[in-house]
Amino acid sequence: MNPGSKVRAWLPALRLLLAALWAGSIWGVSYLAAPSAFAVLDSTQAGSVVGTMLTREAWLAMVLAVLLWLLVAGSGDLDAKRRRWLNWTVFGMLACSLVVYLGLQPVMAAIRESAGPAGVRASPQWGTFMALHGVSQLLYLVESVLGAVLVIKAR
Repeated sequence: MNPGSKVRAWLPALRLLLAALWAGSIWGVSYLAAPSAFAVLDSTQAGSVVGTMLTREAWLAMVLAVLLWLLVAGSGDLDAKRRRWLNWTVFGMLACSLVVYLGLQPVMAAIRESAGPAGVRASPQWGTFMALHGVSQLLYLVESVLGAVLVIKAR
């Protein structure tokens, strides 16, 4: 067996590992860590902690998307249809993450900041904040479902 074929033999396992890392990070932050933070901390502290976790998750998503695109492009074991399917799934997950990170989180942070010491719940922008939060939750749900699909299809 030549060295190139040994590397190619590891590609499906590496794709699966990266897909599981990405999906697991979304599931861990969205469904375990964030609700836990809000259960034990006041909402201001919890929001700060969760915001930091979501920022790190967004950066992880960017890195893993690039790595997965490179792996999919270099995987000889994938036919064109499956390669396209994986690329679109990765793109969908990354798009969800970036819309939240670059679009929704900054606006929500600005609302929190402008609310002052009374907190965002006492702010006249509470409704806007909650609408943005709802869209954010929906995008994380979509990303987590796409993550499950990616894990299943990455092998």
